[in-house]
Amino acid sequence: MNRIIKIGMDVHSSNYTLCDMEPVIGAEDRVFANIQVTPDYKNILMFIENLKHKLGAKDTYDIECGYEAGCLGYSLYNQLTSAGVKCVILAPTTMLTQQGQRIKTDSRDALMIAQCLSYGGYHAVYIPTEDDDSVKEYLRMRDDHKQALKKVKQQINAFCLRHGYQYEGTKWTIAHIKWLKKLELSSMYQETLNEYMASYDEQTAKIERFDARIEEIASQARYSEKVKKLECFLGIQTHTALSLIVETGDFKRFAKGNIYAAYLGLAPGEFSSAEKINRLGITKAGNSHLRKLLVEASGGICKGAIGHKSKVLKQRQQGNSAETIAYADKANTRLRSKYYRLIRHGKKRNVAVAAIARELACFVWGMMTDNIGVTVE
Repeated sequence: MNRIIKIGMDVHSSNYTLCDMEPVIGAEDRVFANIQVTPDYKNILMFIENLKHKLGAKDTYDIECGYEAGCLGYSLYNQLTSAGVKCVILAPTTMLTQQGQRIKTDSRDALMIAQCLSYGGYHAVYIPTEDDDSVKEYLRMRDDHKQALKKVKQQINAFCLRHGYQYEGTKWTIAHIKWLKKLELSSMYQETLNEYMASYDEQTAKIERFDARIEEIASQARYSEKVKKLECFLGIQTHTALSLIVETGDFKRFAKGNIYAAYLGLAPGEFSSAEKINRLGITKAGNSHLRKLLVEASGGICKGAIGHKSKVLKQRQQGNSAETIAYADKANTRLRSKYYRLIRHGKKRNVAVAAIARELACFVWGMMTDNIGVTVE
């Protein structure tokens, strides 16, 4: 007899809570154990062996483990699959949870995960290759330093304002930086500003070095062709293109472009009942990092004249096929036209940019799946 066992795991850096359940059609599910162990995958393997021993060796078992995406990343998944145990990572925003739940414990969470595994109430997280994951970590590390640079800039601006110095022109240009370095303050104030400027110079140099390395990675054979295609779109340059490629993985796992947009949380939500229809903003479910990059890219699209191609964009498009360039040009014209139309009809800028980001995601899907003749809806 083949028995199906689902093991829900509520995992933290300090402990794992394991709940094993056997789904029974037409009857109450059997829950055999709900225990807490130290954070070591070998304890999970021991738990499985003890379960098999308790249930009897005469049966065969189809065992599957699962845990929510979180702080452990893919490490536990890789350890269990290397040991021959089936494992999935559940996307938290897709899990069917109990409505009106007022008590939350690790044991209840583990049971809920086991129930999701049993009845399909979840979407599994895509597991990237080790190469793609290592590139993703590098790109996100670069973005962390970019945030640190932004923070330093804010601190320098605030410091100057507190002491009566305010630059009238555009900030963080060459002229602004020269102005900052020429400020003459009393000894301790000057030392403080010098330390801030040293941090600024250090972070700027790091980001320049990271960007040069990202260009090298993007020129590798497994990425170069895809990156060049995505760079044909307005607002998408090497960093964004490479992030889309390594974090999405196989674009063909999405049947349509709007499904890919929904995966990124760019699809509009709805809360309707009976005759009352209530449209919501974007769901913000799924990959928040890619969603942010596409929204930033859309901000770049929503500027300039419709149909205008800058020298930089023409240079990025060189080397691609005529069909690829024509598809990207159609997308650029359509997206920019749609933005201005939405603004004319009274939509707020952020709403219009989010709408453009959703459609841009659809065009990206079309480009990466060679559906460049498909009309985006």
